[in-house]
Amino acid sequence: MNAREPRTTTLAETENYMVWKAEEPDGETTYHIEMNNVTLHFFEEEWQEFLDLIASLEEE
Repeated sequence: MNAREPRTTTLAETENYMVWKAEEPDGETTYHIEMNNVTLHFFEEEWQEFLDLIASLEEE
């Protein structure tokens, strides 16, 4: 693997969706949600806020 390429890890996957993270060469970690032909990209702080949002749905 090229040291300039991000190291990716699949966090969860279903038939139609996938969540993965990328550890970037500059030390930043980004998170990605693939839903059919749409991909959402999050920086660490945004990802944490998104997880909080999803957790609040479970409380309803």
